[in-house]
Amino acid sequence: MPPALLFDLSQIDLQAKPVFDKEAIEKVNPQRFEMQHLDGVLWYDKEKFLILGYKDVTENEFWVRGHIPGRPLMPAVIMVEAAAQLSGFFVKRIYELGGFIGFAGIDSAKFRAVVEPGQRLYLLGHITKFKRRKYTCSVQGVVNGTMVFEAVVSGLEV
Repeated sequence: MPPALLFDLSQIDLQAKPVFDKEAIEKVNPQRFEMQHLDGVLWYDKEKFLILGYKDVTENEFWVRGHIPGRPLMPAVIMVEAAAQLSGFFVKRIYELGGFIGFAGIDSAKFRAVVEPGQRLYLLGHITKFKRRKYTCSVQGVVNGTMVFEAVVSGLEV
């Protein structure tokens, strides 16, 4: 049985215009082309260290052809990368860290369901530790109301 969501998605308008679109994300996050996996940020709460973003998974993803032929499934590592990009964006844009944010670690990853082209992967994040240059973030992925993964990622300003 999956844990409770980090926050109640029913209290957020999931159809709203993003507070940060792909163009705004590109001004903060350096990932481009095949490695850009955050399409928008719908909501955040600076005081509670919470953020909600998304990745629209399309037929044009670089992994579709080979993972898995005839039944494309989003690789787990790409799900985690999308969540890491969300957390990195959060600490850079909202908490104004100035340097490059590197992916420092992953813990407690569990994958519970598949993500396929044509789906929107909602990315929930909660910064649980925030020190001068390092942070830890609990993350979850949700598709159609189902938790597809959970993990703890950490980042470091370098």
